[in-house]
Amino acid sequence: MSDTAAATSATFQARFEQRWGHLTHPRVRALAWLLDSPDLLDPASPHWGGRIASLPPVTPAVAAWLQALQNDPSPLDAALGPKFYSRLGLYAEKLLAFYFEQQGLLHAHGLQVQINRNDTVGEFDYLLHDGCDLLHWEFATKFYLLQGAPDPGTFNHLIGPNLADTLGLKMRKILDKQLALSRHPAAQSLLAQPVRAAQALIKGWLFYAIGTAPGMDGISREHGHGFWCAPAHLPAQRYVVLPRLQWLAPFKGRELEVFDVAALRAQLGDLAQPVLVAAVENVEGWEVERTRGFVVPHDWTQQAAARRLAGTLPI
Repeated sequence: MSDTAAATSATFQARFEQRWGHLTHPRVRALAWLLDSPDLLDPASPHWGGRIASLPPVTPAVAAWLQALQNDPSPLDAALGPKFYSRLGLYAEKLLAFYFEQQGLLHAHGLQVQINRNDTVGEFDYLLHDGCDLLHWEFATKFYLLQGAPDPGTFNHLIGPNLADTLGLKMRKILDKQLALSRHPAAQSLLAQPVRAAQALIKGWLFYAIGTAPGMDGISREHGHGFWCAPAHLPAQRYVVLPRLQWLAPFKGRELEVFDVAALRAQLGDLAQPVLVAAVENVEGWEVERTRGFVVPHDWTQQAAARRLAGTLPI
């Protein structure tokens, strides 16, 4: 990564706060991040074959709409409903569906394709109006840690914090299977208009060993990124531990306990699973994120190596 790109990426939280600091409602702030955050993947890269979607720049009208939701979030709250979202991906998907619906773009969300009652082929994340045609967009919000050296073209050294998948595995599933759904015979009767294109919209954050931020072909130059480390290597900062539904946008809040580095190390001393934390600064009574990182068990890299040997993660 060039010095310019690294500097741009390193200041993402500051730039987000400068533009969206007035948005303090967690759901509205998360929606603003979905609409205005850099793509995780580079749409122009030949790795993706032109099948990566991008949202348009946020217009003044959309910014005013977000401000109106900050003032009165009840339409967004009603769209999300009273349920508690345990899956971050579903939460993000519902937020974006609300935006598409409000903008008059949404034809269908979560439309299942079935051969019969007991045999589901797949599900369209979004079918969007595009003139007389439809666009099929699959959507994912992902968080991956780079473990080892980058592996150009395969992306299997970008690993999920729970060691369950890699960016390479995820994208192969989306590109090879999910984006082909509109061509399945069982989908044809559900599509009143032709699908002009099928693309993937990928948002998220990547995390690197402290002090590193390598550039990778196929990854957006401006993608949001943070660090990962074991508790013993945490830098001396003030931290909050981020609940899963606050992983999307840079944190701004008053409700969470703030730890100094010694207290956080003590809190995470017997860590079994990675935990996402934000280093925060108090600004006019608000704790505002400056950077973020995953704190991982001391043997996390050994766990990743063992899974590769066992065949549950690709080499």
